Amino acid sequence: MRRSIARWTIGIVIAVFVLFAGAAAVAWLAARPMAEARLSAAIGRSVTIGSMSIEPSLGLTTITFDEVRIANPEGWPADPPFARILRVTVDFDLARSVRTRALVLPSLAIESPVVTALSRGEGDNNYSFALPAPPGEPLVQDPTPPSRLRIGALRVQGGQAHVAIDHLRADFEVGFETRDDASGVPMIVAEARGTYAAQPLTASLTGGALLALGDAKVPWPVDLTLANGPTRGRLVGTLQDAIALAGADLTLELAGPDMALLTPLTGVPIPRTPRYQVRGKLSYADTRVRFTEIAGRVGNSDLGGTITIDPRGTRPDVTAELQSRRVDLADLAGFIGGRPGRGTPTRETQQATRVLPDAPVNIPKLEMANVHLAYRAQRVVGGSAPVDDLRAQLELIDGTITLRPVAFGVGRGEVVANLVLTPTEGEALRMQGQVDFRRVDISRIMRFVGSEGGGSLTGRARINATGRSTAELLARGDGSLILVTSGGSLSAVLVDLSGLRLGNAIFSAFGLPSRTRIECFVSDFVLQNGVLRPRVLLLETADALLSGEGSIRLDQERLDMRVRSRPKRLTIAALPTDLLVTGTLKDPMITPEIVELGIRGGIAAALGFASVPLAILPTIELGIGDDTRCNDTLRRAQGGRRGN
Repeated sequence: MRRSIARWTIGIVIAVFVLFAGAAAVAWLAARPMAEARLSAAIGRSVTIGSMSIEPSLGLTTITFDEVRIANPEGWPADPPFARILRVTVDFDLARSVRTRALVLPSLAIESPVVTALSRGEGDNNYSFALPAPPGEPLVQDPTPPSRLRIGALRVQGGQAHVAIDHLRADFEVGFETRDDASGVPMIVAEARGTYAAQPLTASLTGGALLALGDAKVPWPVDLTLANGPTRGRLVGTLQDAIALAGADLTLELAGPDMALLTPLTGVPIPRTPRYQVRGKLSYADTRVRFTEIAGRVGNSDLGGTITIDPRGTRPDVTAELQSRRVDLADLAGFIGGRPGRGTPTRETQQATRVLPDAPVNIPKLEMANVHLAYRAQRVVGGSAPVDDLRAQLELIDGTITLRPVAFGVGRGEVVANLVLTPTEGEALRMQGQVDFRRVDISRIMRFVGSEGGGSLTGRARINATGRSTAELLARGDGSLILVTSGGSLSAVLVDLSGLRLGNAIFSAFGLPSRTRIECFVSDFVLQNGVLRPRVLLLETADALLSGEGSIRLDQERLDMRVRSRPKRLTIAALPTDLLVTGTLKDPMITPEIVELGIRGGIAAALGFASVPLAILPTIELGIGDDTRCNDTLRRAQGGRRGN
């Protein structure tokens, strides 16, 4: 739509100028009504001329049209018309025209043109022209000058345009005219001011000669600067064929506080981002706009790659291949409805009591374009999650998002998600998906929480949910989460403290021993209507048996879990307690509960280890596996319960 408006405006202006030139050539043979009729038939709109005068000469014949009006289409008010022109002056060289068999116009001058381009909705506007064609020939949609027309200089003085497009929330004024360069060639200059996307707009353009717009032999210079709200942009370079937007050698620079503000300018749905600054090469070929050699920064992350936009069809089709050498996951939070970046917290974020992003999904925004995105980050930095690298493949077709896959590297393993989100009634999304955990490195997770460990986790999670935000999807979701591992190790001090074996913990803190062997870990959670409960939560180490029970309410983000521990051998200064994990995901609380010695025999989950999935729930999931050692652990756990 935006490119179409620009091309129509340029094309119609040139066509009108040329048609006036053609009319001028025959005006001395015909009266004003005939000139009006020919102009009206040529553009498919009523054209009226207040007065016309001719100054014939054997050299140059000067023809002047005064008070020219180009009417609005049917169904639109008569005033203001699409265009008013105070005066059009044409110099006609009869001798050269006869000699060259071409229409030679040494000069064409337009004084005080006023254009009013209005839109009352998609497809209902006064600036789209369907030009009439002879019977049996198709309508001409892109007017171009006749090949046997030669104009020496085209000058515009005091041009004004008012553009108001409702569905773009745009209303701005444009002043335009030509100014001669050092060699006397009239160059187009324009200034715009008003609003676009309900944001303040200012823009300035210095271009080449209007007559060189369609001349592929003369590169057409462009220097455009734009400010739309806090967004800044500049486009500098040349076009080999400006009418066809071909042969571009253009550099585009964009900067602002949030890439989401580019959506109204580009027609492409972009999630929220932190402050950014990017530049690259802009070109147009094969009906596609290409933004290549992209280089810049988004928050603390670098960004490079290529974006291709095909504006044809009912919605634009966007293909993006992007990559980062280093990315901070905090900069990508906007993709799941969170607040991106690591800037100074706002009052809103400081007062927030929830962890899960609750920003509603903008369904109409998702339906603006079809998007095919491939992204790869070589290294994840920032310390927001135990993730080392990232790759993602996203398809957005007719509002449906398909992620196949999103993969996070964790040490020598990875977490791989395949999700489909489909728009439903009520501005909500239905999410179906699976997350696989492939040999996720325990040492990487433990380093993230400031401890030690080894081995790998394997698992799987499934979810089926409907909601308007990430928080609502999880709060209404159904699914499961299964994790099993055998072998590996954990920090011995964590296991000792989980059972409040204070004497052993003191020795472990001094590295005697520093780690304890994992015999088996089994985690089998069920998610029902947003409530996560463990069917099985067991950990057996060389020194202790641990278990957990309770619930996590994702709708309220509240924790209500109990951790129990039983030593496998004599312990020093062991206290008869369970550990209660309560509070919220944002502010969890861990408190001991003194119990009778006789009911202290369950298997417990180590406090430090059990808190890991809670602390990093949005990023790290756990999976499925099996091992004979885990079967032994389950049997002992069942026996322990019977004994209690």
